[in-house]
Amino acid sequence: MTTPVRPLIAVPARFAATTSALRYAAEVNARALIEAVWRAGGEPASIHPATTDVPARLARFDGVLLPGGGDLAPHRYGAPGVHDSVYDVDETQDAFDLEVARHALDLGLPLLAVCRGLQVVNVALGGTLEQDMGGPGGEHRHLVHPVELQRGTLLERATGAQKAEASCYHHQRVDRLGAGLTVTARAADGTVEGLELPTARGWFTAVQWHPEDTAHEDPAQQGLFDALVQAALVRAARDRN
Repeated sequence: MTTPVRPLIAVPARFAATTSALRYAAEVNARALIEAVWRAGGEPASIHPATTDVPARLARFDGVLLPGGGDLAPHRYGAPGVHDSVYDVDETQDAFDLEVARHALDLGLPLLAVCRGLQVVNVALGGTLEQDMGGPGGEHRHLVHPVELQRGTLLERATGAQKAEASCYHHQRVDRLGAGLTVTARAADGTVEGLELPTARGWFTAVQWHPEDTAHEDPAQQGLFDALVQAALVRAARDRN
């Protein structure tokens, strides 16, 4: 019996100043994120954050996962200044992630965007971010809270739920929506927790939380990765025919 070929899922790497196992600065991805893609039947592949030939590089893949990470530089969305809480800004990372978001959507590649990834897509489509949600009393760091999901969305179909427990780690949130984006989930305080693009050429959904944190024990969270890989399988089969 032939083993099915796993669809190839591109995961932009994150720069890390130090990693104990590698001794020096590195390019990394969260193990929980990679394992969630693998459990779903995908072949996760970290890609180097260089803006050279991004469309041609992405064309080799069957899907894309935009992961979490540090903050986008506020000038990327036209902010006049930089809040004191903004951290881990990297211009190379920003430029690459924004290119990946734009070209994945243009190419119709299945795309799942997580936390920073959601913010990247929003900014790539002309939206803005609130640089800080109000300090320790207002931010969503180290917080698990319920989110309400809109019916009839890709997000609802992927999770199989209208309410989900979201593991969050962010101090910024969407302010103005990017062109064509619609809100698919919100927290009780009104924070945008999910986005979709009804006119997208391919499967696409984005969440502000980290589904990989609890995907190993929560089928609703694992369902996001399953849906990404299933969409990638469909695209791969179509491209072969």
